[in-house]
Amino acid sequence: MFAIEVETSFCAAHALRLPGGVLEPLHGHNFNVTIRIECAQLDTIETVTDFHPVEAALAKIIGPWSNRNLNEIEPFRTSVNPTAERIAEQIGKQMQRALEALLPAADTQARHVHLAEVRLTEAANCLAIWMP
Repeated sequence: MFAIEVETSFCAAHALRLPGGVLEPLHGHNFNVTIRIECAQLDTIETVTDFHPVEAALAKIIGPWSNRNLNEIEPFRTSVNPTAERIAEQIGKQMQRALEALLPAADTQARHVHLAEVRLTEAANCLAIWMP
């Protein structure tokens, strides 16, 4: 098994929706994101995949959230509570679609390339992990 990880960060604010429809106070974080992509076999140039397209895809995913209030942006505005766990999940689901667009389906199936996990650090010692 082989793996690569790509890390980035973004600043955003959020307020969790608590029981009874109450919002916690709006506050911000410097979120750190790490995605892990695994495969069983390396490609023809002996990589899991090129880092650069993965970095670009991750930047495109979090770009609309950077320096924003997540509660004002879909899907967090209406249907998803902007917890660290759900933010990681949303990044992961979008990254899965991005990987499908970046890599030929036959290649990903033959080499078993997949997104293994998304780690999101909200604050020091506070880590949420999403695994598809």
